[in-house]
Amino acid sequence: MDLPTVAPAAPPLDGREKLRAWADMWLVDHGFIRDVYWNLHSVAPGVWRAAQPAPHHLRRAKAMGIKTILNLRGRRDNCGSYILERLACQSLGLTLVDFPIRSRSPLDRETLAAAGRIFTEIDYPMLLHCKSGADRAGFMATLYLFLQGGVPLRQAMKSELSLRYGHLKQAKTGVIDFFFETFLAQSDGTADSFGPWVTNIYDRNALEARFKDSWLAGLLIDRILRRE
Repeated sequence: MDLPTVAPAAPPLDGREKLRAWADMWLVDHGFIRDVYWNLHSVAPGVWRAAQPAPHHLRRAKAMGIKTILNLRGRRDNCGSYILERLACQSLGLTLVDFPIRSRSPLDRETLAAAGRIFTEIDYPMLLHCKSGADRAGFMATLYLFLQGGVPLRQAMKSELSLRYGHLKQAKTGVIDFFFETFLAQSDGTADSFGPWVTNIYDRNALEARFKDSWLAGLLIDRILRRE
């Protein structure tokens, strides 16, 4: 079960530790790519989405008026990107909230409930991010527009779960789209019905099994048999 928590205070680093963190961020965590393209986009007034930020990205976020960073990768004490993110947030006076969610398998009920609640608990403006800004960021951006923005779910999905951000529903990350489609099929599709559906109807294991079956069937038809 993954729940959001405010990141603890960052321990001080000496020069060698900072150098290792920067090297890890750039070379292991692919930070050099995000330096070229951060995948920053507005979701709604006061809400932004992006890829994993480096310290200079966080300075930019601070200048934009951002108060809260919602880290959808979770706490990763041995990851240079997280080490530097926590230090930068502390230095800039930004609140860092760690909320690890998955993009290739369905979330459990407790995590989904927390995802719905967090939008009413944090300080805005906020920036939410995952590693690339494509899938987990897309899931939470869709959920925000649907639950808080009054946007119909299909419209929110079209807006936030898009190739524009690097999201591919034909890949295993398509379980995100399948999750929302399952909700629409099993409910009246309104924001008010989302919480009760998660609590009373949602079956994570069944959804995962159905998605695997449909994904493998699609792979067979589209990639192997190459049918039109």
